[in-house]
Amino acid sequence: MRNKTFLLIVALLLLTFQSVMAGNENRIGTAGAAELLIAVGSRGTAMGGAVVANSYGVDAIFWNPAGLAWLEGTEAMATRLPYIADIDVTYIAIGKQIEDFGTIALSIKVVSVGKIEETTELFPNGTGSIFEPTMAVIGLTFAKAVSTQVNFGITGRYIREEIFEVSASGLSFDFGFTYEPRIYGLTLGLAIRNYGPDIVFSGSGFEDAVAGRPLASTEAGSELPTSIDLGIAYNFLNEGLNSATMSYNFRSNNLSNDNWNGGVEYVYDERYALRAGYLYSSQNNFLYGFSLGAGVSVDLGEDTRVTFEYSWTETDIFDDNQHFTVKASF
Repeated sequence: MRNKTFLLIVALLLLTFQSVMAGNENRIGTAGAAELLIAVGSRGTAMGGAVVANSYGVDAIFWNPAGLAWLEGTEAMATRLPYIADIDVTYIAIGKQIEDFGTIALSIKVVSVGKIEETTELFPNGTGSIFEPTMAVIGLTFAKAVSTQVNFGITGRYIREEIFEVSASGLSFDFGFTYEPRIYGLTLGLAIRNYGPDIVFSGSGFEDAVAGRPLASTEAGSELPTSIDLGIAYNFLNEGLNSATMSYNFRSNNLSNDNWNGGVEYVYDERYALRAGYLYSSQNNFLYGFSLGAGVSVDLGEDTRVTFEYSWTETDIFDDNQHFTVKASF
């Protein structure tokens, strides 16, 4: 009965969100809060983002919040990405399983663009003023095992952007499900990401004075980069100390071309991991391609484990992306 309810909810959600999915190349660059799209975590990025069906713990918050339901105990995560064009991305998250309730997590992503010197038409070499654009996203996630086969998760995010004398804030939501059919090693996943109202900038930067009278302009709202992600993962090797999983995702974007992701992960003794993936889009001049990564876990006492992970992603035009991640479970 619970599984039938799950399938009904999924069908209704897909029908509800179908109206916002009308992506094409002509709408690229029109999204608001583009920092929502910046991937975090070394495991998922190493596998080309193909982890909608098999992300777990606090690592799952970005990819599919339903995966948080697999967390046991408490887990904390910190990751850093030296992003394109000297932009730095820092992400931290912590989650805790609460018995007979579910799992909750708090996450924070901060995107730092760096200091920029102000220039104007009258002062093309600079006015002497310096501004520092900042973008921050704070998320609260709840996940729960609906049955032995189905997990559900939801994330609410507060978005804040500031640049010079204008700012914007807004809300976005992620909804996710995972389903383990009665086929050994197979997992299915669905995530609806970055759904919410348009984000609008306002502030004194839009004000001007003509003939001594203050005038103000208002920027039109920008849609959030909403997507529907479908994923499948299959644990095709699970013998002794060896485990290997291959996974595939399809993402339908509302403001850009669709994506196809593929990944594979090999784990030895639940401690050492090697990963590879590929992210494909038919979009012209698409930035990303192949990815590789690795991870190692170290036990510190009976109930504490620390994991170090790294990923490299092929990036066109700019320097290749590199994620550095530390996780601790206790």
